[in-house]
Amino acid sequence: MIMIRAIVRPEKSAIVMKALFEAGFVAVTKIPVVGRGKQRGIKIGDITYDELNKDLLMLVIKDEDKDYVVQTVMGSARTGEKGAFGDGKIFVTPVEEAYTISRGTKEL
Repeated sequence: MIMIRAIVRPEKSAIVMKALFEAGFVAVTKIPVVGRGKQRGIKIGDITYDELNKDLLMLVIKDEDKDYVVQTVMGSARTGEKGAFGDGKIFVTPVEEAYTISRGTKEL
């Protein structure tokens, strides 16, 4: 199993979640987060905004679905054709174990 964590612009999260749903990946956790990337925030006039609102989308998928899910997220989260600074980041990590609390069972 693989965990995908995608940090995306808040205005793109509904679009990404819809694309994932339509692709058959319905189980997604969405968390509002704040932070900054390499650009160190945004400076407007004399004010620097170094904590920018983003959404963190998390989902656990089968190993073989990784590339498809990453491309789905990238395609739906990207601003414009070429993308822009602040569009987000995708992290892919292995999941060693997962359990369903209600059934008390280990997922495969």
